[in-house]
Amino acid sequence: MKQLLRVLLAAIALGATASAQASPVPYGNNPSAGNFYDIRGFKMYCEQYGAGMPVLMIHGNGGSIRAFAHNIPYFAAKYRVIAADSRSQGKSKDPGPALTFEMMADDEAALLDTLHIKAAYVIGWSDGGIVALEMAMRHPDKVIKLAATGANVQPDASAFAPGLWDNWKKHYDADKNKIWKTDAERNRWKLFMLDWNQPNIPLDALHAIDCPCLIICGDHDLISIEHTVKIFQNIPKAALWVVPFSGHATLIQHADEFNKNVDEFFSRPTPPK
Repeated sequence: MKQLLRVLLAAIALGATASAQASPVPYGNNPSAGNFYDIRGFKMYCEQYGAGMPVLMIHGNGGSIRAFAHNIPYFAAKYRVIAADSRSQGKSKDPGPALTFEMMADDEAALLDTLHIKAAYVIGWSDGGIVALEMAMRHPDKVIKLAATGANVQPDASAFAPGLWDNWKKHYDADKNKIWKTDAERNRWKLFMLDWNQPNIPLDALHAIDCPCLIICGDHDLISIEHTVKIFQNIPKAALWVVPFSGHATLIQHADEFNKNVDEFFSRPTPPK
C-alpha cells in the first residue's frame, strides 16, 4: 500500500514540500497564526493571515496547510486567508474509521461558523476541490465563489489519466484484506479508501451549484481533461481553465498565473441571478 499511496499523493506531497521550502514562513506549523478549534467532534487546526474578504483554502488528500505556501502570501495581501488541515490530515487528528467528502464539506462550513464568517471565497485543490464543490451544494450560503483545481466527481478510470486507475486497482486488490497495525497505517488506508470509493456526485447534481465557479486542471493532470470539462459543463455559472504545461500541482507549478487569475475571477462582479 505504501507504494500506491506514494503514487497517489506524489503531486500533493511534492508540492507541499516545495511550498514549504519556498517560504520562510512555517505554513502549517506557525504558532503566531494557528489555533485548534472544536469542530464536529475533532480539533481542527487552522491558520489565518491577512485581512479583508475571507478566502478559505482546502488542501488535497494527505496534504496540509503547507500546500498553499505559494498562494497564501499573495492572497493575504488583499484577503483574510483561512487555511485549515482537513480531518485526519496534518495536525487535525481524527481516529474515526472512515471519511466522506460530505463530512469534510460540513467541517469547513462549521469552521466558518466558528470563526463568525458568514461566507467566503473558496480555493480547493484535488480532494479540496471536491470538498469545495460539496460545500457549494450542501452549504450554498457559505460559498461566494469557488476555484477548484484537479477535482473529480466520480471514482473510476474515466476521471483519471490513462492507466492510472488500473494501476491503483492492482494495489487495492493486494492490500484490501490486510490488517493495519499502527494508527498511521490505518489513517493512510482511510485516506486511500476515501479516494478509492468516492466521490460519487452525479453530474446533474452539479446543476444545483448557484455560485460562480472556476474549474481548473493541468493539460497533463492526474484528472483527465475530459472529466474536468464535464464538471464545467454541468455547473450553470462555470468558467473553464485548462493550464498548458501543467500537471496536478497547477497552483504551485504556475503559482503566479494561478494567483492572478483566481484573484481576478473572485474580483469580477457576480452576474445577476
